[in-house]
Amino acid sequence: MSLRLIPSNSSPLLSIFFLLMLLGHAPTQIQARKPHVINFRSPNLYPEGITWDPSAQHFIVGSVRDRTLVSVSDAGVAETLISDPDLPENVTFLGLAIDASNNRLLAAVHADEPLPPFDALAAYDLRTRRRVFLSLLPSDGGGGDATRQVANAVAVDFKGNAYVTNSAGNFIWKVNERGEASIFSKSPAFTAHPVDRDSPYSFCSLNGIAYLSKGYLLVVQSNTGKMFKVSEDDGTARLVLLDQDLPLADGIAVRGDGVVLVNSMKKFWVLKSQDSWGEGVVYDEIDLEEERFPTSITVGNDERVYVIYGHALEAMMGNSGREIFGIVEVRSEKENREESVWIFVLVGLGLAYFLFWRFQMRRLITNLDKKTT
Repeated sequence: MSLRLIPSNSSPLLSIFFLLMLLGHAPTQIQARKPHVINFRSPNLYPEGITWDPSAQHFIVGSVRDRTLVSVSDAGVAETLISDPDLPENVTFLGLAIDASNNRLLAAVHADEPLPPFDALAAYDLRTRRRVFLSLLPSDGGGGDATRQVANAVAVDFKGNAYVTNSAGNFIWKVNERGEASIFSKSPAFTAHPVDRDSPYSFCSLNGIAYLSKGYLLVVQSNTGKMFKVSEDDGTARLVLLDQDLPLADGIAVRGDGVVLVNSMKKFWVLKSQDSWGEGVVYDEIDLEEERFPTSITVGNDERVYVIYGHALEAMMGNSGREIFGIVEVRSEKENREESVWIFVLVGLGLAYFLFWRFQMRRLITNLDKKTT
């Protein structure tokens, strides 16, 4: 008597058909997801900075018009998170960062002309929503443009130290978790490259800044398009060798996989490096909506990257009346295509393994049949 353990011929065919269906549809499902678009209402807010609070699962944006910080949900519900009337009137909240180790929100505060000079870092407890400290940022005493500072972007390390770029003075401040401020890095590298003084925004130097867990910071420079790697130990900086400049670079963020994202008011760049940012390449370049004046980016839930469309230029020009602003996910189609290729490869390997297993099982059962016969 023979053993009939082999399924009917239709069974493997159905299994193969099922795998082929997966092969054909898995990439389509990934590509079909549309970018997440959030439109929120907050009259005359004109946000410039944005960050993501992973604990509360919402975005936080500032304002160039008001001493207010606003939370924005995935669904576009905007609520006043913090209002700080004790700050000087008409100051601007620029860069924002979450200090996860101390459960704080850090915000760069700046006063534009003709207001008296005022540049500081404010820290707020996210549980009580009360201010923990307000640290005035010191001048370097160098005169010239440095007499009018511009506290711009903020990054924070795992110890709660904050790093703030001075976009007028070409240096970086450091503020420890107790609110003690000092000049951290005034590297000659920051002034080693020529600036076209006739170009737009030539006055804006160091801008977006991000902390990386390996012990250094990356900072972009708007008026040269350069990026620098700065040691957290002593502030030593050196140029990151990129295959192209990043003109008018503004915001910077780092995904969990180490990919660096940079934006200007026109472009969004995806950057990759194989040597911890001694060198890097622009992997992809995406057009942004310039008329909506994008300024900052952040990494949100599920490693999605978002840009804030805050129309800040309107506020700088004295306009008012806008009520609706946007937070929009930016996706690299080039990366999506790469993901699709890997899905094809993985499913193909799974199919090959399945067919090999079927072949081996058929041989085994055939041999058992012979022995029992």
